[in-house]
Amino acid sequence: AESTLGAAAAQSGRYFGTAIASGRLSDSTYTSIAGREFNMVTAENEMKIDATEPQRGQFNFSSADRVYNWAVQNGKQVRGHTLAWHSQQPGWMQSLSGSALRQAMIDHINGVMAHYKGKIVQWDVVNEAFADGSSGARRDSNLQRSGNDWIEVAFRTARAADPSAKLCYNDYNVENWTWAKTQAMYNMVRDFKQRGVPIDCVGFQSHFNSGSPYNSNFRTTLQNFAALGVDVAITELDIQGAPASTYANVTNDCLAVSRCLGITVWGVRDSDSWRSEQTPLLFNNDGSKKAAYTAVLDALNGGASSEPPADGG
Repeated sequence: AESTLGAAAAQSGRYFGTAIASGRLSDSTYTSIAGREFNMVTAENEMKIDATEPQRGQFNFSSADRVYNWAVQNGKQVRGHTLAWHSQQPGWMQSLSGSALRQAMIDHINGVMAHYKGKIVQWDVVNEAFADGSSGARRDSNLQRSGNDWIEVAFRTARAADPSAKLCYNDYNVENWTWAKTQAMYNMVRDFKQRGVPIDCVGFQSHFNSGSPYNSNFRTTLQNFAALGVDVAITELDIQGAPASTYANVTNDCLAVSRCLGITVWGVRDSDSWRSEQTPLLFNNDGSKKAAYTAVLDALNGGASSEPPADGG
């Protein structure tokens, strides 16, 4: 049995990662936990559009490279997040529409992927393109209004820009198999695979809370997407209250699906979380391990943890 999350996940050829914020890399408690426990890194905000292309055609990778370099220097792989998204667009992109926006999207994908060519194992090429609710519709955005084929164009552009990277579609509230948003995403991926649009993986953000609770059919969802011929990944995991049993269930769901590449939690300690008030992560503010940590480690080790359970079971 392994004693850290990354090493335990690696036993089955998977990874266990976290989101890293460049501004926290000077915090020794933060970096010691992240360096010890995780073997995959996603930049929390530093590779998003506003950070990497603040002015049109003028790329800035200073913050992104800080995260990337820290990861590589500490023996970790990197997931790229994200290339085409309706949110966190710089002002110049927000003001564009139609063919001008389409060209800007293509240029942005090419610029960012060229900088990291051959260095990023997975890219979230397109993020959050479906609307919430029961319609199964695409989210209304400037990108969507540029033409319904924008997602396909983004993936084709990305494949040409870095053929070695796995290309992922990433979304939230798509874990429950019965939800309309899940079915809409499934239909898109099935269509892409049938038509030869280059998509390699689907990312499930897995922000579970009272409004979007974990459901045991998540494993069915992962299995059904994998059956389409794509890998699946849990990309931004956090669970309100961090119940140990739910964290174990999610981990076992990934372990049960051979094409599940790994799990990324969205932050290190609760104080680093975008939802810190929900205490949704595996480490307390002081850096101590929660019961949920032990439950995850235990699951990754096949039920035999090297640590005594923190909660007596």
